[in-house]
Formats: sequence, C-alpha cells, structure tokens
Amino acid sequence: MEEDEVLELFEIQYSDLKLLSSPPSCSRLEKMIIENLGPTGPGLLAVTGVPNASLLRWKLLPLARKLALLSPDDRKRILKEHNLGSDVPLKNPERNVSSFAMQLRYDQGLESIETKPNSEEIAQNSSLSLDNLDDDMKGEFKNLGAVFKELGSCMMELGLCFARICDWAIGGHELEQSLLESCSAKGRLIHYHSTLDSLVLKQAGRKKGSAKKQANNKMVGGKKHSEGGRLDENGDEAGPCGIHSNLWQQWHYDYGIFTVLTDPMFLSASYLQETTAADEYLVSSYEECGLPSGHCYLQIYDPNKNKVLMVKSSPESFIVQVGESADILSKGRLRSTLHCVRRPSKLESLSRESFVVFLQPAWSKTFSVSDYHMDHGGFGHQKLKESGENGLSNQEGNALSQEIQKIVPPLSARLKDGMTFAEFSRETTKQYYGGSGLQSNR
Repeated sequence: MEEDEVLELFEIQYSDLKLLSSPPSCSRLEKMIIENLGPTGPGLLAVTGVPNASLLRWKLLPLARKLALLSPDDRKRILKEHNLGSDVPLKNPERNVSSFAMQLRYDQGLESIETKPNSEEIAQNSSLSLDNLDDDMKGEFKNLGAVFKELGSCMMELGLCFARICDWAIGGHELEQSLLESCSAKGRLIHYHSTLDSLVLKQAGRKKGSAKKQANNKMVGGKKHSEGGRLDENGDEAGPCGIHSNLWQQWHYDYGIFTVLTDPMFLSASYLQETTAADEYLVSSYEECGLPSGHCYLQIYDPNKNKVLMVKSSPESFIVQVGESADILSKGRLRSTLHCVRRPSKLESLSRESFVVFLQPAWSKTFSVSDYHMDHGGFGHQKLKESGENGLSNQEGNALSQEIQKIVPPLSARLKDGMTFAEFSRETTKQYYGGSGLQSNR
C-alpha cells in the first residue's frame, strides 16, 4: 500500500486562532475547527504562522538525532544537565526510535511554562556538569533545555486555545479546566532512526558489548535464551512479517486530551564504510531535505471513509490531534485519531525528527461514561471490519483489520465508569505493552 490517499489538513492561522479563543464568536472558522476535530472529520488539523516557530524548530529538531547517536555516557551527562529523561531503552541498539522527554509545567496564572530549573534541581545535577565534554559538543547542546521549554510553551498555548474553542462549541468548560488542573504536559523530542542510523548503533553496541557478552555467557551457564520473533525497541517480540513491519511507530490512539506536534524535519545522512573493519559505518555529514513524496509520513485511519490516509501538512506548521480523553469528556463530540508513523521505503539514509507535546487531564480526573458510546464511530472495531467497502480491497481491508486488532486494545476493555485518568492511563499502557508485545514505543 505504498500509494495511499493523501489527507491535506485544514489549516488555521495562529492570528485567527487567538481571535477565536477570545469571547465566543460562532464564526465559520470555529465551525470548521469543530467539523475537523469532531466525529465527521479526521480528528486533526494544522496551525500556521506561529511566531518564532520556524527558528525554534530549526534549533531543536536536529538535536534529536545528535542525542540519539551520542555515546551513552556523553548523552547521559547532557540529559541530566538539561533535566531531560527518556521513556525508551536507549541502551538497546536495536531500537527504531529515540525519545527524550521532559515534564512541562504551567507557572503562575497557569498560562506559561517555567523556563528555569529550581534550586533543588540545580543542586541535584551539580555533579553532572558538561566539563568532560569537548567544547564543540557543549556548544551544540548549550540551549537544549531552554529551547525545549520555549517551544513546548508555545505548543501548550495552542492546545489551550483549542480546548477553549471546543468548550464553547460543545458547551461547558470541561476540556480547558481539565488541562489547567493538570498543571503540566509532557514534551517529547523524537528521533526516528534511518536504516543506516540503526547500523551505526548496532556496530557501536557490538564493540562495547563483546567483552561484556562473554562474561554474561559465563554467568548464565547453560540457560537458553527464549526463541521467537524479532524484538522491537521495547524489547517486545514482534512477528517476522505483517503490516506493522514497515512502521516507525505502531498504530495507536493517544490517550490524553490533545497532542500537538511540529511538522517533522527529515534529515538525510551520508555514511562512509571503513575499509579496515567489516560492517562499520562512520557518519560524514547530514542535511535537511524536503518531505518525501510531499507528506509527513503520519498515517491515520478514517472510519468515515474506511481508508488509511497519509497526512500532508505545510512546512513549519503544528499539527493538533484529538486524544481519547477529549473524546470521552466531550461525549463523542470530538473524535480521537487512530494513527501511526510509517517508514519511507527505499530511503535508507532518511531519518525523521519531531517534537510532540501531550496535553492531558489531572491524574485524579474522573471519567463518566454513562452518556458516552464507546463505539460511536472510532475503532470499535466494527467500522474497520467493513474497510473493504471503500478505498481498500477486501484482502487489504481484512489484513489491516486483523493486524490493528492485535495491536490496539478496544476502548471498552480499558475504560470503566468512574475511572480516574491515572487508572485509565495505567490500564491503557498495560494493554498496549503487556499483551501481545506488538506495540512499538510511542
């Protein structure tokens, strides 16, 4: 299914968004926003013309790749220095994705993000200085934390604007109030590895692990490693083939309120193979390139059209998509988006860089499902089973349905009336990652 139908996102200018998020206007633009985020739309749209976005994006996104390919010790020092962590196993050289995360907190007035670490954080990290790094490396990452927070603040503002507009349109203040009560959002800087990036990491892992492996083999004695499929970046088993095999990121729903994403940056790297050591690759250079095939390789499943669509967004725009919590809190008036990230074929040197902010309710937020139909048109999964009716052939539709049902647990199995968001989040994570093991890290 290389040639997918392309979805050109509805776009709204930042200046118009700010006007709409003032007193309610019931304008045509407001109706278009709800139409695109609601049950008859794709569940996502784009914002253009955001001040300073181009510069911040240009400063931050290339650092994802640089961090991913650093030595573990250097990377650890830099992450600690900037109060960043990771939610993927960075020691695993087989990983397809490297992710660097930070909790972004609203400060006074719940309107902006803290931009400075507090004294306790500084004290905790004082012994983890960058003194052991060379000057070039220190210079590259000098403003990592500050730019991360500044761009994250900008994206959180976009989410709050949409929450306010959606509240006015559907009635009440549930979405905006839920975001403000949470006091934080999660920022994630993501590097989607090129095929050649993976070779570099594997080679580095083999070098470092050769002596360690010999010692470990002695320790485990006659115990045999479990056999089975290949491992994904979580260390979970995945089948040797199938629709999920050409994806950077598996099919899933985000379970917060809104997810705000930068338009991705694609980098093309040049590698030289060293003649003195077999299978060893050295990076020589990289450069930004245009979007392959004109789209961003974010795929969604649209149940209204029974089709898989490839998302196309304008350069330097922000994509805003609906999560399951917004779907639940709005009683289905907003629709969460089933999506994945596909790997371009035949482009082994191409990597994808992105920055994502997940806006979610407070952990103590309680969900009521008494007036909410969990199969109202999302992946329930009856709509997907009919995918042969439009767009996909019967064979493709059935294969897609079967693969996604193995990976995506139904909402009805994860959500119960009276659950808190913390309980819903825990159950969702458990069912995605604790079952078949097919789900890649998000």
